[in-house]
Amino acid sequence: MAEVGRVAVRDPGELLPGGFWEAVAVWLEKPQVANKRLCGARLEARRRAALPRVSPRGRRPNAGPEQEEPGAAGRGPRPPEGGPGRGPEESRHRRQQGEGPGEAAAAPLLIEGPGQPDKAGAGEGDFSAWDLDSLWDDFSRSLAGGSHELLAFLTGARAGSQPEAPSELDVVLRTVIPKTSPLCPLAAPRREVVVQDVLNGTVTFLPLEEDDKGSVKVETNNVYQLRLGGSKEEWFISILIFCPERWHSDGTVYPKPAWLGEELLARLARWSVGSKKSGFKSTLSLISIIEYSKTYQALKEKHKDMVKVWPEVTDPEKFVYEDVAIAAYLLILWEEERAELGLTAKQSFVDLGCGNGLLVHILSTEGHPGRGIDVRRRKIWDVYGPQTCLEEGAITPSDETLFPDVDWLIGNHSDELTPWIPVIAARSNYSCRFFVLPCCFFDFVGKYARRQSRTTQYREYLDFVTEVGLACGFHVQEDCLRIPSTKRVCLIGKRRTYPPTGEALMDEQRTREKAERVRNCAALPRDFIDQVVLQVGHLLLDAERPCAGSSPSGSLKAWNRGGSLSLADVASELDRETLRRLKRECGGLQTLLKNNHQVFEVRSGRVHLRDWREERLRKQRQPEAKRRLFSEAFKTRLCWFFSHHPDGCALPSDCCPFAHGPEELRPAQTPRRKQVL
Repeated sequence: MAEVGRVAVRDPGELLPGGFWEAVAVWLEKPQVANKRLCGARLEARRRAALPRVSPRGRRPNAGPEQEEPGAAGRGPRPPEGGPGRGPEESRHRRQQGEGPGEAAAAPLLIEGPGQPDKAGAGEGDFSAWDLDSLWDDFSRSLAGGSHELLAFLTGARAGSQPEAPSELDVVLRTVIPKTSPLCPLAAPRREVVVQDVLNGTVTFLPLEEDDKGSVKVETNNVYQLRLGGSKEEWFISILIFCPERWHSDGTVYPKPAWLGEELLARLARWSVGSKKSGFKSTLSLISIIEYSKTYQALKEKHKDMVKVWPEVTDPEKFVYEDVAIAAYLLILWEEERAELGLTAKQSFVDLGCGNGLLVHILSTEGHPGRGIDVRRRKIWDVYGPQTCLEEGAITPSDETLFPDVDWLIGNHSDELTPWIPVIAARSNYSCRFFVLPCCFFDFVGKYARRQSRTTQYREYLDFVTEVGLACGFHVQEDCLRIPSTKRVCLIGKRRTYPPTGEALMDEQRTREKAERVRNCAALPRDFIDQVVLQVGHLLLDAERPCAGSSPSGSLKAWNRGGSLSLADVASELDRETLRRLKRECGGLQTLLKNNHQVFEVRSGRVHLRDWREERLRKQRQPEAKRRLFSEAFKTRLCWFFSHHPDGCALPSDCCPFAHGPEELRPAQTPRRKQVL
């Protein structure tokens, strides 16, 4: 046994030992976080177990027929909520009465045949919970029959000593999947048994080997252990290797000991005191990771030259490989769907708001009939050729914008169309499914307004789109893609919550809800909105302010920036009828003020007049693409400050993005964003 690394962990928030088990869960389920050569891992089965009690001479005491089942008594503390001990329900398979984990003579650590694979392992050669039970029974017999050094390593005991009583363990069967590349073909997945001893704070990794006959055994090579020690005053995490002279590094699943003792140990320490539940599913949780890796590498090799001919101003590396990853995900999702439903024809699709159209191009070249629609044609469309069907046009959700002959609707960063896609899919036909990858936050009429602050805006918006899907009658599933984006959670609607006979009733309900009056201050008369904006503007100009001089940016022009008022103060100055009218709208006064972005800023519940001298400085620091979008809207609306502020506009006419008088107005151009009219 050798210790390859140890690190002290400061715990000011008293997060340990719970944080340690959260870090272990990350390494179990997402090893690619720490090792870029790994594609991922899948937890195949889990059970509770106990180590055998061994006498000083190495023999297990006789067990009578009334002996309690291992794990039924003397249980140590369970892992904290969200830790590894809170996983799926362990196997119900039990040994015959009177047979304990160390019963009978020592036996080889073998299990004959693959058994009956469960659903999680189907199609990937994985093992079922029954196999894990059998494998653990044989392993326990071997420990009781003479493998005392390995038993001591498992329990964290000193060499030659034995535990006083069996510890309850959490035993997991894990498949680790290496990545592949043109220079490194896909290596076979490696299986291992992970033994978690919460009472002693140890996690031991035992590799499995399979021979030509399908027999599997636990190897003593490449056995390593994570260990938490210390107390509230001083904690440390260490990594130990059993039989370091037999350690073999393959550069992926089993790295060099130095990597374990340096890189992995540092990450475990950081995760232990800084890890939080993300609130999202594990990456690629709904499809086969192995098949995804194969497909992704094949598509990446096939379309890598697209980076060289990319004519758009966007980053080709990001957009090409992101769409390749999304296409790989959909291809595996659809392949598994065909196998599940017994289909032979490849699924058809429509990509709403398809943007550069690369996703449509890849799916089409892989044999899926489909097309993409976007409000603006892109230069890259001409590169794909006539076999890729891309259409330029605005998408207006209505009874005419339905797709009765399409299997799947896709929304890849579809902006304003995102919440509409489940609706359109539900109304197109009963068998139509949807895939959406939300990015920007929009509801049915404009920018999405937050409802509460207990979660992030991203999490809240995903929940909103999920609610839309549920209301439309879909079972909505969530998954995390492996793409170079912070917004990588997709929502999938594959099945309905009602039978085909209920389609007419559900469509009637959807149609009635769609016809309800939109309540987001968008239906208010323009003259009423202008009156409220003018009244609030004068309130801010008259409010007490700390400084009425130049802006913080250093401008020399004296300009009345006004004061700030809380939303409650503003509401108290408005008449009762105005407030009553606003309260009938979703969001009320705050939504109206935020919608009038040209005039107001609303920050932390307080309202300010917007100083466009500061906005101009911020625009200059934005990327070129955003500055170009901003320039296309230049002078398409009248400047409120030029018309209503006592000092006029703070910017000269040639710098103000709004028109100083009707003579400067320009016609509005076709917007670049997808339109929902």
